[in-house]
Amino acid sequence: MPLIQVSMAAGRTDEQKRALLQALTAAAHEAIGAPVASIRVWIHEFPPENFIAGGEVMADRLAAGEPPTSP
Repeated sequence: MPLIQVSMAAGRTDEQKRALLQALTAAAHEAIGAPVASIRVWIHEFPPENFIAGGEVMADRLAAGEPPTSP
């Protein structure tokens, strides 16, 4: 049973998260042949104020109108 955890800053839409969950499930199924019913995927979200990349806090990027980036 594959277990896939995604950690990312909060801010994506429910539709984006659903698409990610479905794509990861499909990728695990295709890559390792795991039955879809056995694949578990979940998202752990954290506030954008709690993440910095390249010296820039993600909350500041979002406030400036820039799209969210990884994670």
